[in-house]
Amino acid sequence: MDAFTAGILQRIRNTEADLVRARESGDEFLAEVELAELEDLKRLATEHGVRYSVNA
Repeated sequence: MDAFTAGILQRIRNTEADLVRARESGDEFLAEVELAELEDLKRLATEHGVRYSVNA
């Protein structure tokens, strides 16, 4: 696995975890921010052929 793939997958995992925490805490604004970030990261991964599992 190259550095780009490892990095994007780690960022996706971190953002998924941040999204869960935001939702659990009831912070709707932060949840929306994290969801937008997650969508951007997944789009970027897809554009570069990086496969990931969908968790959020």
